[in-house]
Amino acid sequence: MNLLVLGVNYHTAPVAVRERLAFTPAEVPTALAMLSAEHGVSEAAIVSTCNRTELYCNAREPQQVLAWLANTRGHSVEDIEPHLYLLNGGDAASHAFRVASGLDSMVLGETQILGQLKDAERFARDAGTMGVLLNGVFQRAFSVAKEVRTQTRIGAASVSMAAASVRLAERLFPSVSSCKVLFIGAGEMIELCATHFHARGPKQITVANRTIERGEILAQKFGGEAILLSDLPSRLAEFDIVVTSTAAPLPIVGKGMAERALKERKHRPIFMVDLAVPRDVEEEVGDLADVYLYTVDDLAEVVRQGQESRAGEVESAEAIITERVGDFHRWVSSRALVPTIRDLKDYADRIARNELEKARKKLAAGENAEAVLAEFSRQMANKFMHAPLAALNNVLPEEQENTLATVRRLYRLHE
Repeated sequence: MNLLVLGVNYHTAPVAVRERLAFTPAEVPTALAMLSAEHGVSEAAIVSTCNRTELYCNAREPQQVLAWLANTRGHSVEDIEPHLYLLNGGDAASHAFRVASGLDSMVLGETQILGQLKDAERFARDAGTMGVLLNGVFQRAFSVAKEVRTQTRIGAASVSMAAASVRLAERLFPSVSSCKVLFIGAGEMIELCATHFHARGPKQITVANRTIERGEILAQKFGGEAILLSDLPSRLAEFDIVVTSTAAPLPIVGKGMAERALKERKHRPIFMVDLAVPRDVEEEVGDLADVYLYTVDDLAEVVRQGQESRAGEVESAEAIITERVGDFHRWVSSRALVPTIRDLKDYADRIARNELEKARKKLAAGENAEAVLAEFSRQMANKFMHAPLAALNNVLPEEQENTLATVRRLYRLHE
């Protein structure tokens, strides 16, 4: 078994690169089937969020996985390799545990990534690409995350992307309470953002979604209205603040749509936060004079503020992870013994079955039971001892000391 993690995240690449390597939820099942069909890849899982795309594999050839990622995303290996990290074995397990615990997140200690990892595990299980190794990694990652959150205060008072969005909006507008806010999408991140903005008492909350039913469910929680994405061109000009996070493969708000909205608003500013990868708002929209557009990368400095005070909590969390990585190593080592243990048990079972069959035949022929049992016992002992005795008799002089020590330990032949 060889655990491998190949990925890109907000540390190694800007959003313009990350969005080119991202997988939408609809793409993941097919991608998993393709990846696991590659030579040397026996297990696979894909984690793809706004901050990272990572391939978790049980694979012998890292370059095969790298080539697959480049090919399936339509890029050359040379183009994407500078932005990637490749981790193996214990380093890969440590990374998975840190990600699950929120230590590798833009928002230190955030919990959303744990749900995204559970989604990735579920996708892989449904696709049939989750085997013994990846199951062991993911289940341990979930357990480590729980332990870290229970034993440390790593997530206490963390500045979320949602809270950061509110902070930035309040730098542009005197008060959110005087603003009309539009949320595009109806997923977990949008709901979190809506909760934070709703606490500031905005003049109006509107949710735009592909399906009106899902949008209405979210809008009703905050006393707002729901509209369809198709309504955006005619409604965008109404809103002072726009927050978007969808899984759309192409931008929803283009430069032309934004220009028409600004003209209708007589160039009153619009504050936009695009939390999606790939982006929901065309990059060129940020060039417009009266649009203040922020992406997930732009929020990084805001969410980092105040996190230095939790350095001690990070240290405690890292100590827990180091210990659990040691447990993982021992588990993997024990799994390597399984084929030999299985073969040894099969060997013993064959001897027992053969000798038992011989004894039954003798008893059926009317032979003395005591004599049959004595012969059965003697033959069993001889057959079991044949292989180790033959090995001892044929051991080379230079290997004799180590072989004797091993045999005495295996059979508990104490001095």
